[in-house]
Order: sequence, then structure tokens, then C-alpha cells
Amino acid sequence: MKKYLSLVTFSHTIFAMPFAFIGFFLAVTTTTHTFEWPKLVMMVLCMVFARNSAMAFNRYLDREIDAKNPRTKVRDIPAGRISAASALTFTIANCLLFIATTYFINTLCFYLSPVALLVVLGYSATKRFTALCHLVLGLGLSLAPIGAYLVVTGEFALLPIFFSLAVLCWVSGFDIIYALQDEDFDRTENLHSIPAWLGKVNALRLSTFLHVLSAIFIVLPVFYTQVGLLYYVGILFFCIMLTYQHLLVKPNDLSRVNFAFMTTNGIASVVFASLFLLDRTLLLHGLFMGIKL
Repeated sequence: MKKYLSLVTFSHTIFAMPFAFIGFFLAVTTTTHTFEWPKLVMMVLCMVFARNSAMAFNRYLDREIDAKNPRTKVRDIPAGRISAASALTFTIANCLLFIATTYFINTLCFYLSPVALLVVLGYSATKRFTALCHLVLGLGLSLAPIGAYLVVTGEFALLPIFFSLAVLCWVSGFDIIYALQDEDFDRTENLHSIPAWLGKVNALRLSTFLHVLSAIFIVLPVFYTQVGLLYYVGILFFCIMLTYQHLLVKPNDLSRVNFAFMTTNGIASVVFASLFLLDRTLLLHGLFMGIKL
């Protein structure tokens, strides 16, 4: 189990899972649908199964590339801790578990489950033909808020889409920062990435632009639903963390890329989601008046 948790870098669940909780409780607090423990459990299982399958498939597909890259040759498959066949079997098992879980949620989630898997698994191939691979990764994680909303309601709505767009831009932006480490390797191996295409300086500018868009999408829900003071605190904190990671990384100094990638974004996600959930709880119990612009 420890080996498979390492294979899928389970700690990185911290990025998308908090936004799945946002989508779930957004549905509970803004619609007539009520909270149900079985749906929450199935939502979490779907997140785990989808992410496990995506990460295991990524490691399986990139095993030869990872073996060549000094930064990634210590990963589980090239290091020999897990075989390629085991990783593929793990991928298939999690895909089947994901589809099976959606069957017990609602019809729409079940019908859309192959589409979701196509996106999250398809990302792994994109670096071979397009520098927009970072946006595809962002798209995969952006399914978390809208997917969780669908678990509760079985219907699409505008509000969760704002959060999904925020995740898309946020993840794409910080994945560009993370990819700065492999700029030279990607060029040598004819792999596609924004840093390899645009260079470090312009890649960081594009990352900044995407994070500005992410901040805008985080703000937009205040125009469509009541929010309390804590939501504004969450917006401020999220934007501060976005800004901070750009202060940490410079074109000529990538020494703090991992800290900017993992720590600042993980904290941003957890704290923002926590403030959102607390804000919705207080509004739901009428402990203070909501604000709608």
C-alpha cells in the first residue's frame, strides 16, 4: 500500500480535494438538495479513484522518460519498486472502481464518468505533442468542483463552473512553474511544455496571467450568491499565496520551485476551502448576514 501511495503521490490530493468539498457543499447550501453522508463518501471515493488512475497511468506512460530524467529517475517504476504491469493493473482497477461508484450516485455522473477518465488519463500523453499540456492538467483537476456539485444535484449550474475555471487557471499556472525544472530536458527529448516553448521569463509571465484569471474566477461567485466575511478573507489569502509563489521563483533561481509548487499551493487550497466551508456553515445557521454585491 505504501508503494502505491508513493506511485500516485497521494499527498498531492491536497490540491483538488478541497475544491471538491467546495463543489459539494456549494450544492448543499445553494439548492434544495440536502446533505447526505453516502453521497459525500462516494464523492470522496470518486476523487481518490480518478486521481489514482490518472497518476498511475502517468507514471506508466512516462516510465521511459522518467528513467532518463535525473529529477524523476527515482520514481517508483524506473527505480524498480513497482513494475510497469502492476502500475497498469492499478490504473485499470481504479478506473473500474470510479465508474462503478458513479453508477450508485446518479445517471448523469455515470454517463459522464468515461469523459472524466478520458480527460484525466489523456493528460499523460499531451506533453508529447502540445505545450498546452499544463492546461489539460488544469482541466482534469478543474472537474473536481463541478463533479462534486453534480454528485449532489445531478444538474449543471453556473456557480460551480466559476470554481472549476479558477482551478483550471490556478493548476495550469503552478504546473508551468513546476515545469521550469525540466526546460532543458524537455527540449533535448523533444517534449512539449510552456517553458521549453517560451523560455523561463515568458513562461513565468504566462503563469502570472493564469493566476490573475484564477483570482478573478474566485471573486466572481460573490456576484451570484450570498457570501460572508470569511469568504472575502479566503479570497485575500488565496491571492496572497498566488503572489507569494511568484516571489519565490525567478528565471535565474529555481531553488524554491518545489516549495512554491507543493507548500504554498497546498496551503492555499486547504485554507481557502476551509474558510469557504466555515462561511457557508455560518450563513446556513444565520449567525451573520451574508453579503451579495
